Amino acid sequence: MDASLEQIGPRLRAARRGRGWTLEEAAARAGMSSSTLSRLESGKRQASLELLLPLTRALGIRIDDILPSTTGDPRVRRAIERRDGMVVAPLTLESSPVQTYKVTFPPVPEAPSPRIHDGYEWLYVLSGRLRLALDDHEHIIARGESVEFDTRVPHSLSATEDGPAEVLSIFSAAGERMHTHGTS
Repeated sequence: MDASLEQIGPRLRAARRGRGWTLEEAAARAGMSSSTLSRLESGKRQASLELLLPLTRALGIRIDDILPSTTGDPRVRRAIERRDGMVVAPLTLESSPVQTYKVTFPPVPEAPSPRIHDGYEWLYVLSGRLRLALDDHEHIIARGESVEFDTRVPHSLSATEDGPAEVLSIFSAAGERMHTHGTS
């Protein structure tokens, strides 16, 4: 058997045990015999869609959750962008469902004009102090603090004038396009 397909049985077993079900309980819910399920989990029986579909439905998981993934190089090798004095370093693969960046904001004397767009944003300040202008209120976010906000609320981000701020930023897809590509 292909070594990557050997992952199916242990993944099924982990999902079943995660639910706290015995072999008999899971097999009954999926409409199969407990010996069939036992052989699937141990790799002694080849997995087929006919067996996997009812089983994954009963377990409340997707087929993708048990199929082997094609894992390539997990390292993120995306170019760092520099724009308007900011340094934006991608920390996730482009195909990731959520985008994460390390952003270094240069010091500025006052907050830029607020903007709005669809999405959500999560920030964690690694160093320095971040100025978050949010809905006509200014918040100074210090090292070790985090914030979350709806980007449909008028907002702007900048370092304070006393030095740069390094921030981990996690964006929804709409927020990622706005903040990293500068589109409106």
